[in-house]
Amino acid sequence: MGAARDMRPVLVAGGGIGGLAAALALVREGYRVKVIEQAGRIGEIGAGIQLSPNAFAACDALGVGAQLRAKAVYTDEMVMFDALDARRVAGISLADAFRERFGNPYAVIHRADIHGALLDGVQSARDGQIEFLTSTRGVKIEQDAEGVTLIDAQGGRHEGQALIGCDGVRSVVRQQYVGDGIRVSGHVVFRAVVDTVEFPEALRFTAPCIWVGPNCHLVHYPLKGGDKFNLAATFHSDQPEEWGSMDGDPAELLRFFAGTCERVQQILRVPQAWKRYSTADRNPIEQWTFGRATLLGDAAHPMVQYLAQGACTACEDAVTLGLALRRTQGDWPRALALYERSRVARTARVVLSAREMGRIYHARGVERQVRNSMWKGRPQERFYDALEWLYGWSAEHCLDLDEAVA
Repeated sequence: MGAARDMRPVLVAGGGIGGLAAALALVREGYRVKVIEQAGRIGEIGAGIQLSPNAFAACDALGVGAQLRAKAVYTDEMVMFDALDARRVAGISLADAFRERFGNPYAVIHRADIHGALLDGVQSARDGQIEFLTSTRGVKIEQDAEGVTLIDAQGGRHEGQALIGCDGVRSVVRQQYVGDGIRVSGHVVFRAVVDTVEFPEALRFTAPCIWVGPNCHLVHYPLKGGDKFNLAATFHSDQPEEWGSMDGDPAELLRFFAGTCERVQQILRVPQAWKRYSTADRNPIEQWTFGRATLLGDAAHPMVQYLAQGACTACEDAVTLGLALRRTQGDWPRALALYERSRVARTARVVLSAREMGRIYHARGVERQVRNSMWKGRPQERFYDALEWLYGWSAEHCLDLDEAVA
């Protein structure tokens, strides 16, 4: 059935960053979309995220790059310090040479700002082409060769020409078709956002800064035009963890950062309240498309946070999905096969590389000495070469056309 003649919507399960990016990509290709979200409203909570050049490239392709640029805080460099002795380990310049190499800047932004830009883009791209259902949790998928039905917890049936599962780490769509389990990392993140006036003046760098220590690290950077600072402190828990979030106890955090330098201790004492997240990912899979149902974002490739790529890769997924539909003229089986083929290897590399980066950050003993020495004296161009595979992504070259697509 040709997409131009099929007036049924494309179902998007999940209204987070990945879901809205997918909805925007689909609406821009002329599809009607129904976003089905289990929360009571379409919104985003959380704190800051980092936007690398590949994220800007994806958001430009989705038509919302200008909105993000207006709200982002642009950073001068990325800096790594040793959390034990406060020595500078490495720095990557994000200035003109970086932007020329990758075609875009590196910036930081609040999660709500990127979510809001995508939501505005969806609502304005095609009048009447988007429908939002909230407080609706999908529990089962039925499909045949012509379409998909998502059944919700109240027994409601939502019919569409395809289903994009953007329903996060505990994806119902993934559970039905893949049935694998999440991998709880044992790493816990405490997150907080504080007013800049409360943050130590000597450490108000316009840069994502990471203080790396044995089995722990701390990240901070400015947000909201410099009015706020985002903090994220990670440690290896010594208790069995379950994936989820709760209020954080500052005493627990300080216990795991005992032995770090006074600068780190000073930063950790600033927030009056923390949110505690137990992190998880999943092992990469080779197949995430099943008939007319596919996965996107955290549902397809949930990852730990060490490369700051969760939102970035979700936006890449959405762009690739839209372009695959354009390339195949709306032939869903061929489009979803092309989308999957174009994304599986790249996102698996990000998932596995993020795990390895966590090991590097949290090195101890002689491994700490190796880490602190391996970037010494490295020219900036060599850092850029190492990041090319990640930051050099572009919409123009994102489709895997090694196999002929007529």
